[in-house]
Amino acid sequence: MPKKDTIVSYSIEEVRAMLSQEPDRTDWAKINARSEAELEASILADPDDVHGELDWTNAVRGIPLPKEHINLRVDHDVMQWFRSNGQGYQTLMNNVLRAYVESRRG
Repeated sequence: MPKKDTIVSYSIEEVRAMLSQEPDRTDWAKINARSEAELEASILADPDDVHGELDWTNAVRGIPLPKEHINLRVDHDVMQWFRSNGQGYQTLMNNVLRAYVESRRG
């Protein structure tokens, strides 16, 4: 069965034309009306913004080791809890196991 051709190419002019057709949803009048103090206050109120120096004391340098594929039997409720955290639950499980190992190596 032949594959369907789903790759589409556009020139830069075509992309610009497509982008210009979309309405701009930014309220530029509201943004331009903000004072410097209001802007600084909104930046300080942002919980995702890191205020001050970054802490690199726990940073690890290097290439991570390759993962090992295993089959593991885990209690249903434990698995459900990890899966309830959404995508990346296997990475979370690995991080929990790594923290346990690191605490025992101490």
